[in-house]
Amino acid sequence: MFNPTPLNLPNYPFKITNRDNVIFIFDEIRKKHLVLTPEEWVRQHFIQYLIIEKKFPATLLQIEGGLSLNQTKKRSDILVYNSAGEKIMVIECKAPSVAITQATFDQAARYNSVYKAHWLVVTNGMNHFYAKIDHKNGAFSFVEDVPNYKDL
Repeated sequence: MFNPTPLNLPNYPFKITNRDNVIFIFDEIRKKHLVLTPEEWVRQHFIQYLIIEKKFPATLLQIEGGLSLNQTKKRSDILVYNSAGEKIMVIECKAPSVAITQATFDQAARYNSVYKAHWLVVTNGMNHFYAKIDHKNGAFSFVEDVPNYKDL
């Protein structure tokens, strides 16, 4: 059974239930209870961080969206759209015990090679990395935090 670890994100009032010794967390975006894994704990915190702290409209977040990459089906953790329906941010979530490595960034970058979003975020709930992507020049730069939605 998963014992939620405090993360380097604000605390949020999640709806957590226990059924037959399995802990579930309610995902407000997908409107369903999900098994509370360490990665899901991070994903749900980051979703709330975007909505509450950064004022992202919940309706513009897609959770575990599918994509095809080299004829293989993959799932991105969080994909953010703007009001015009353009993909603007890809977020890869890992469990707190998983170190953020070059391989983690490579995974997110492979997903973004399909999406072409201008923001790439990698987090394990303890460490967060935010990169602004310049597709035209094939460059990126790390920033301290993701901007508020209205400033994207």
